[in-house]
Amino acid sequence: MDVDAVKARVRRVWDMGDYSYLSKRLEPASRELCDACAVSAGQEVLDVAAGDGNFALACAREGASVVASDFAPGMVARGRARSEEEGCSIEWVEADAEELPFEEGRFDCAGSVFGMMIAPRPERVAHELFRVVRPGNTVGLTAWVPNGIFAELFAIGRRFSPLPAGVPHAEDWGDEAVVRERLGGLAAHLECERRTLTWEADSPETFGAELAEFAPTFAAAREGLSSEQFEQLRAETLDLVRRRNSASDGTLRIDAEYLISVARKRG
Repeated sequence: MDVDAVKARVRRVWDMGDYSYLSKRLEPASRELCDACAVSAGQEVLDVAAGDGNFALACAREGASVVASDFAPGMVARGRARSEEEGCSIEWVEADAEELPFEEGRFDCAGSVFGMMIAPRPERVAHELFRVVRPGNTVGLTAWVPNGIFAELFAIGRRFSPLPAGVPHAEDWGDEAVVRERLGGLAAHLECERRTLTWEADSPETFGAELAEFAPTFAAAREGLSSEQFEQLRAETLDLVRRRNSASDGTLRIDAEYLISVARKRG
């Protein structure tokens, strides 16, 4: 695996599009993780692969002192602007989840909501998350489950833009057995639970069009694919959205399952 090339690609993709569209839909999972990690006033919390700051903001609202980090400089800029606009004091840092620039044992909690799962070397990410947390304290993660709608969306995307050899699938972090294997040597205690985010829209067509217009991965696909390939990507995505739709009145309702994992670092 050419790790530098993989990371350059990831950084470029997530600096594209309008992430705020996805962020609003993902925000409830950040509140769920904040609660599951029992974040409270006076704690020091790190949000890893923070996007524009959903988890960081949830923790700051609880009174925690928060640092938010992301690999993409554009995302850091968006997150900093958002936290300032919302009146939350959050320190924003451009940082690689595989090489966090923080001292050992600095934080009471390190969390990541659908972010660190795209890092190419999961064992390194796991090591870094636990390294920066104090013994006896908490690491929390969320990831889309295998066989869920997002795993299917990822699979469609990989057909048009294959992952480099050796890069694991992001949804592996949503498999409890995989999480226990990756974190077992680091955690004294680990709890995993499947939860659901419900996504709604006026219609499947509206949702498909919004994904194609705003999602960073679609912005990258629009730039990297031919017009025919991009339209095929859109068509396959819309077919999936229609198939997963549980609404019967012409609107859209999709229940997207994810795994929430909360681990306690060994003392």
